This record gives sequence, structure tokens and C-alpha cells, in this order.
Amino acid sequence: MTERSILRRIRGVDTSDGAGVRLKRIIGQPGLDMLDPFLLLDEFRSDQAGDYIAGFPEHPHRGFETVTYMLAGHMKHRDNHGNSGDLVPGSVQWMTAGRGILHSEMPEQEDGLMWGFQLWVNLPSKEKLIAPRYQDIGPERIPVARPAEGVEVKVIAGEFDGVTGPVAEIVTQPIYLDIAVQPGATVTIPLPEGHAGFAYVFDGQEAEVAGEPLARSELAVLSRSGELRIAGRDTAARVLLVAGHPLNEPVTRYGPFVMNTPEEIHQAIADFRAGKF
Repeated sequence: MTERSILRRIRGVDTSDGAGVRLKRIIGQPGLDMLDPFLLLDEFRSDQAGDYIAGFPEHPHRGFETVTYMLAGHMKHRDNHGNSGDLVPGSVQWMTAGRGILHSEMPEQEDGLMWGFQLWVNLPSKEKLIAPRYQDIGPERIPVARPAEGVEVKVIAGEFDGVTGPVAEIVTQPIYLDIAVQPGATVTIPLPEGHAGFAYVFDGQEAEVAGEPLARSELAVLSRSGELRIAGRDTAARVLLVAGHPLNEPVTRYGPFVMNTPEEIHQAIADFRAGKF
């Protein structure tokens, strides 16, 4: 079988969002505006409360999905439909905003490390106005595959080594894996043909991805055919591997609204102002 290769390398840019949360934007910046179907990838990591304590007060979404993966810290989420919960370390929330929701994410701690990712996944035109829904998944529900000595893979979405992730019924058929490799360990991951994907090293100095060293905080845009090989180098590392089926549709974005045409954006703004979310 053919092997996937690295097409591009991207480093995140430091920015802030919400009420001033400092983060690293990897997808959704000038160097990589999007990777269909992925619209945005942020990593937030700080043990300084001033970098995250203001959180993300209530804000609207329409036309896409947000995926929050917490590695450390606690985040309280709440929406205007009465849903609420605590995102604990190791948990995942896959929120389908659909036709519209007002949502907040606020830290449930005043000090200590806050670390995680938020990924935005586009919805196809026929799904953009579906009813909002959540998949809140605690760490105890995320299965771990151990395909080789020195390799552990948390399967959040998709299937790997006979293990199926708990995220279900997502139209882009995503693969979302958290891969830990010890020095010298190797794992080969089959990915669906044609899926767009990326690998991002988020812990350790570097990992070997598709036969090349990939440094901490570096994202590799992958080719769309074949399987991917990941190996540990001199130190242990963790790699976020995400892939999804491209939608190949026009994208019009305005802040928290992602639609297909400018007219649909105008309608989203009007509906938000009219209190229809």
C-alpha cells in the first residue's frame, strides 16, 4: 500500500480569542486558511490564569461543528437551550451548531494548567440548518488501542486497530486520534482514501511523521492517499492525527457563522439579531 507524505508544514501563530484567551492558531491563519473540511484549529495552553480566566462568554455559532478536546484543566460550557456541563481533563465535546446556538465556555478554575484544542469542522450545505446537538464524551468513554510496543492511541472518532471511537454520525466521517509513541516505537495508521488530514505534534520534542521529523507545535498537511507511519525519535511524543472527507463546497465565513454564500451570512446575522438562535 502507498504511504502518505507531508505536503506542507505550518506553525501556529499566537493570538487571542473570546474575552482575551491566549492561544496558538494553527488552521484559520494566513499560512493555512482552511483544510477542507477543517476551518480552524486552536491550541490553548497556559498555567498563567490571566491567559485564560476570561474564557469565552456567550457567543453564537451557525453552519459548522466545534470540537473541544481537553488535556488539562476544567471548562464549564452552557448554552441558550439549557444544556450545561464540565469539560474535564481527557474529555471531548463534539458540538453540532447547525442552524444556530448561543454557547459559552468558561474556566472552572482560577489557577493551574489549562490545555486543549478546539477544532472547527464544516457542515455541508444540506446540513447547515439542522437542529443543534452535543456529543459530550468523558475520558472514561474514550477507548485506547495498543497496536505495538510503546504505542498508545486514543480513538476519539473513527476506527483504528479494531477499536471504534465514541463520536458517531458525523457527516465528514472524521478520524480523530491522540497518538503517544515512545522512542523508537512505530505505528502505521490506515486512513480513508481521499480524506484530507493533518498531524500535529503537541507533546515531546518531535516525532517522525511520514518518514520526516516533525517538531513540537508543527502541523503537517498530509497527502490524500495511502497509510500514515508515525514513529518515536529520541524522546516520547504525542501526535494529534485528524482526517475528514472534504466537502468541496464554497465557503463564506463571517466570525462565528460559516455558510456557502454571502446571502446566507446576511440571513444568519439577521436571525441572530432577531433572537431566532
